[in-house]
Amino acid sequence: MSIFDEAWTWLGEPNRWSWTDPAGIPYRTVEHLEFSALSLVVAAAIAIPPALWLAHYRRGAFLASTVVNLGRAIPSFGLIILFWYLASRWELNTSFWPLLVALVALALPPLFTNTYAGVVSVEPDTVDAARGSGYRERQIMFGIELPLALPVILAGARVAFLQLVATVAIGAIVNDGGGLGRYIVDGFAQGRGGYGEILGGGVAVIVLALLCEGVFTVITRLAVPKGLHVENARQPQVL
Repeated sequence: MSIFDEAWTWLGEPNRWSWTDPAGIPYRTVEHLEFSALSLVVAAAIAIPPALWLAHYRRGAFLASTVVNLGRAIPSFGLIILFWYLASRWELNTSFWPLLVALVALALPPLFTNTYAGVVSVEPDTVDAARGSGYRERQIMFGIELPLALPVILAGARVAFLQLVATVAIGAIVNDGGGLGRYIVDGFAQGRGGYGEILGGGVAVIVLALLCEGVFTVITRLAVPKGLHVENARQPQVL
């Protein structure tokens, strides 16, 4: 039996499409998305406010560059192992916190740098006109710069979320859950007999990533005013 036949047989098992059985792809997909979405929300809450403030006052350009370069240099698997080791030493829940903290750390660089780049790219004349109209600095940041920088910020969120979707699968190595990556880890544990499960789990992760890419494209079109779509093509994106 070829690996493709094994994968097809694995996909056809009775509990494979259950929403309540941990062996089901829908169950694992929801678990996968929950971890990814929670990590993105936490990272956005940490990264966007300081990036917005620094960009508004034109400070921290070196910090923005350092953050993105550091984010590219740190291996995701290394972060997961490091936080798993620390959680086990501190007697924390090793099935939740190590993966969550690692995912948040991975999502911070694109969110921070894209927010900074998006705000900095706002036309100075627009900001000056707002000041001349009596806007306060906080009103300019949240009422002018943040909406105009939204296309670039969403681009950073898209990159971050796709990284998270891929990394949750890796996290199954140290996580009892791990979303769709659970199939890949369990398949390797079975040896030759688990090749079909590995292939099926890998395809499921790829399909989920493609669907998330499409969803973010739709979100960007709905959330960003039409006039900004064209302008966004001229704005730099620091990814």
